[in-house]
Amino acid sequence: MAGKFAVKNVCIVGAGPSGVAAAKYLVAEKAFERIDVYEQRSRVGGVWDYSPEDKTPTPDDLPVPSVSPHTGLAKAKWLQSGTRKALGSRIEEDSLFLSPLYDRLETNIPRTLMGYSDFDWPQDSQLFPKHETVTQYLEDYAAEIKHLIHFNTQVLDISLAGTKEHGQDIWSVKTQKVQHNSPAEVVETKYDAIVVANGHFAVPFIPQIKGIKEWADHYPNAISHSMYYKKPEDYTNLKTIIVGSGASGIDIAMQIMQLCKHPLLQSQKSKSFLLSDPSPKKQERDEIVEFLIQDRAVRFADGSVEKDIDSILFCTGYFYSFPFLNNMDPPLVTSGTHVQNLYQHLICRPHPTLCFPTLQQRVIPFPMAESQSAVIARLWNNRISLPSANDMEAWENNLLRETDGGKRDFHLLLFPKDANYINAMYDWSMSASDAKTKGKQPPRWGEKEYWMREKFPEIKKAFQDRGEGRYQVRTLEELGFDFEKYKKEKPAEQRSSL
Repeated sequence: MAGKFAVKNVCIVGAGPSGVAAAKYLVAEKAFERIDVYEQRSRVGGVWDYSPEDKTPTPDDLPVPSVSPHTGLAKAKWLQSGTRKALGSRIEEDSLFLSPLYDRLETNIPRTLMGYSDFDWPQDSQLFPKHETVTQYLEDYAAEIKHLIHFNTQVLDISLAGTKEHGQDIWSVKTQKVQHNSPAEVVETKYDAIVVANGHFAVPFIPQIKGIKEWADHYPNAISHSMYYKKPEDYTNLKTIIVGSGASGIDIAMQIMQLCKHPLLQSQKSKSFLLSDPSPKKQERDEIVEFLIQDRAVRFADGSVEKDIDSILFCTGYFYSFPFLNNMDPPLVTSGTHVQNLYQHLICRPHPTLCFPTLQQRVIPFPMAESQSAVIARLWNNRISLPSANDMEAWENNLLRETDGGKRDFHLLLFPKDANYINAMYDWSMSASDAKTKGKQPPRWGEKEYWMREKFPEIKKAFQDRGEGRYQVRTLEELGFDFEKYKKEKPAEQRSSL
């Protein structure tokens, strides 16, 4: 398939971790004449661009239940920013787009594993960095491609606009500057290829449960989603249920249970992949199967009923949603559980000049973005090739069969699948004959990275167990995790499973 692509102009949607990685790898090819990155926020970071000013949802922001991925474009909130300096006698007005972060969020991945392969963290960063540290890290990483980014610019629509002589797609991208009082002009630009890196943490999922809508209407603001969580003080002395046991559910529960009415109730379908000790302040319960308006109650799957509930916080994840890609046929998103018609979770099979990096869940996102960006850049530069259309379709069909038609965990890559995927992308991108001398080399995980990836739930728990002392922890070794010692103690054949 050599010579298939004639890509000179590339559009990247989003200047978060995946978008800036894609820009770097595309620039390094020295083959593309124009690379534009469109970011609706005012700075780099994507979801890591956190603003705590206002996270109170309106019914329009968060319907209960929330069961559709098709909610339209994100809307900005406006305020006079205390973080910006006065411009003469005028105060600059900021546009804010909601982020799922919260005040005291720390990463659940150690920075020794989380970071980009060629860019170090500040050495004084704690082992599991605070969100402010990650934001600055991304700003610094993006410095050399910042001139490519169009900030405060929202992508309204991406559509097919015809084909070139040899059959390659032409894409129309409509954008608009984010302005408060009057809409800006809509600008249309044609591109040869599109990288969709807008993330998948914008449309909350709250399941349909018997009685939930009536309960929410009867008790306004009692049901919310982790998207709108800000700080534990908001739950002081409230009888609270956390629904979900993913990374956010566990972390938020640990914060809220210090201040809410005890015990905090954590409703979950399955055991969390993260570790936490039992506590008299928290009680694990089955999933909620019914909301009962009388007595402000809920019924759990085991038949038990809990009354006088003040607050229920759903930490139940998000839909995949691309509101600017509504005109694709066949559609990319229907139910919102996964993105359809992709090869390797990345490349749109019918239109391979359209790519979606870092859709996968439970992965280490920054190195994942690098490995996929290397494939995208070399593919569109004709240095590597795609398999046949039949082989790509067979790959997706096999995964659909494994995941009940995409209803269950289609993009979930549990360890070691995520590590193996990173290395498979490395092998594919580095199959180019001049891979080691041209372009940017992605990461390839070795035994140490596999070891850290397998151990990081234990490492995170050891970090959390330090309490306030965790802020001084900088290395794995301080928590008792020493890779060199591990290698000496474990025979090679026992380590091969990593």
